[in-house]
Amino acid sequence: MDKKIIVFSTPTCSWCVKVKQYIKQKGYTYKDVDVSKDERALQDMIRKTGQQGVPQLWINGKAVVGFDRAKIDQLLNI
Repeated sequence: MDKKIIVFSTPTCSWCVKVKQYIKQKGYTYKDVDVSKDERALQDMIRKTGQQGVPQLWINGKAVVGFDRAKIDQLLNI
């Protein structure tokens, strides 16, 4: 599975947990970035999407804001 997936999340976000479980269930690995502890990552995330809410995913550089299953599936080709 050759997709580069980065999940921007916080420890208290229930949707973040769900999106990470979904990606794992589909057989993909991801890098988890806790934006509550990484200010630079938070600023990069906001700069790319204009949104500060989590979860956000970057799949091969394309942003998904929230747990948008249809868009995630499209970008993962599943």
